[in-house]
Amino acid sequence: MPRLVDKSVGRTPTPRKGMPSPKLNEEEFKARYKQQFVDPAFQPLTASIERIASIAWEAYAESRKSPITRKAGSAFSDPDYDLSVDWIAAHEAVLQAQRRYEDLTVPPRLLIINGSSRSEHTCPGEMSKSFRLAEIARETIETEAKLAVEILDLSRIASEYGRNIHPCKACFSTAAALCHWPCSCYPNHSLGQVQDWMSEIYPMWVAADGIMIITPVNWYQVSSPVKLMMDRLVCADGGNPDPSLTRGKDATKAKEVELAGWDYPRHLAGRLFSVIVHGDVDGAENVRRSIADWLRFMKLSPAGPNAELDRYIGYWKPYATSHEELDANEAIQEEIRNVARSLAEAVLERRAGRYRQIGIGLQDPRQK
Repeated sequence: MPRLVDKSVGRTPTPRKGMPSPKLNEEEFKARYKQQFVDPAFQPLTASIERIASIAWEAYAESRKSPITRKAGSAFSDPDYDLSVDWIAAHEAVLQAQRRYEDLTVPPRLLIINGSSRSEHTCPGEMSKSFRLAEIARETIETEAKLAVEILDLSRIASEYGRNIHPCKACFSTAAALCHWPCSCYPNHSLGQVQDWMSEIYPMWVAADGIMIITPVNWYQVSSPVKLMMDRLVCADGGNPDPSLTRGKDATKAKEVELAGWDYPRHLAGRLFSVIVHGDVDGAENVRRSIADWLRFMKLSPAGPNAELDRYIGYWKPYATSHEELDANEAIQEEIRNVARSLAEAVLERRAGRYRQIGIGLQDPRQK
């Protein structure tokens, strides 16, 4: 695809500055760092913890975001640039997933995403309806279409140790090329922003022939875990697969690269999707539309007219009986099966060459 050049800007804009610094002094930093050791069981290790806190302070003070790096190598525009080994591992996982997606000898695979943060393994003490709907969809696809299904259970953000999706830092809004694919903002070891789940989630999306998102309505919006994932997938829609091109996070260099012409690569284009949104009071239709619009914007295709569903379960009924309401609503359960059948059928038709995405080869005259 030819690179689109913005001729309206005669010079590279200077990155705007002026926000107050979030930098902590040593005392404040260590006080926060040691909050993770408040359990009295750590008291015998007080001296050791103090030493570890001092090392962590040094890393923070020196901004050692990526303490372990290696040369980028010949596959990148600057072979001598020092790339984070964390990013290299995530990059290679994405490349492997892409090869799997493109290999037509490998059976197609579907990804089902449970978007609810509710789980019996944390404070709510009960599974979510989204999880139950995901299980209905999984069983339908596996038993009827005989396709492999991977479940991404986003409730683990709230219930599993070390499962984090850190917030998007909006690099894309500075310049498209500053947003790396996959995201290079994390891990940031100096800030303790580690254990970022997105490095595993990106390959799940890339390898999938079809993706189903199931989410409840939370205050007229998608759930918190789904929104975190959505924001962090911005790099899949126009993100830069070569961090050496921008010398890492050099904002000025990234602006130069974008203004010289950027092709906005659509890293997930062509995959099929379905969306299921359920609520109990209001907002389900709007949330379903917003998710579907987002997926279409990234050049994914809906899996037919039955692939998008919004419904209410226990409409204006007590929350305490919501699972009983789902038990009794056999129509919704069958609608979920139909969404799953639609996605599976579309994936199989695509593999057989009978389901073509219209306009996939057309170039957008205005990317951004």
